[in-house]
Amino acid sequence: MLFIDRIAVMIIFIDESGDPGFKIGQGSSELFVIALVIFDKESEAEKTANRIKEFKKNLGKSKKYEFKFNKMNKSLRTDFFKVIQSCKFRVRCIVVLKERVYSLELRKNKEKFYNYFLREVLEHNNNTIKNAKLRLDGFGERRIKKALISYLRKELNGGNNKKVMENLKFVDSKKDVLIQLADMITGGIYRYYQAEKVDKSVYKKIIEDKIEDLWEFK
Repeated sequence: MLFIDRIAVMIIFIDESGDPGFKIGQGSSELFVIALVIFDKESEAEKTANRIKEFKKNLGKSKKYEFKFNKMNKSLRTDFFKVIQSCKFRVRCIVVLKERVYSLELRKNKEKFYNYFLREVLEHNNNTIKNAKLRLDGFGERRIKKALISYLRKELNGGNNKKVMENLKFVDSKKDVLIQLADMITGGIYRYYQAEKVDKSVYKKIIEDKIEDLWEFK
């Protein structure tokens, strides 16, 4: 009898922390972070999702409860990170200090700013991302979503690039615990750069061995 191994399918959950605006001092963040939570096998994504759902159940939270870094306290954040510490995924992220962005086009257009830096972190992957299914939070205008898909398909799968992206789909973060995981990871990395926060190093330290690349854009 022949046994055929199931083809491993890479799936990536993506979120950002901070905002793409440049009104620093008037509400815009000084920092912008995009993190990729990469599962090299969908089966590992499923196992991680089940672990998070079990954690939610043990907390006595409803199925509709959403893990969001900025709405949780230090204790709950720490417990969450410890729960997913042994799960099999890796993290690649880009950290943008806005003072280092000189392009007027990126400074004036939030959509182009976001699209550009998402492309950057996906494209410069040291050959570690191939034929990936990308998953993003579904919030946003349909026009913007379609434009992003078209842009990434052109930039990531054409020219000298190998096929980075298989497809991109938008999902509801309230229903998808792995998008919630991406929110937590991104929030933890963002917090690391907030010098005034007493818990700045706590979360990144727990997931240190999962961070494959942390790119400070210059």
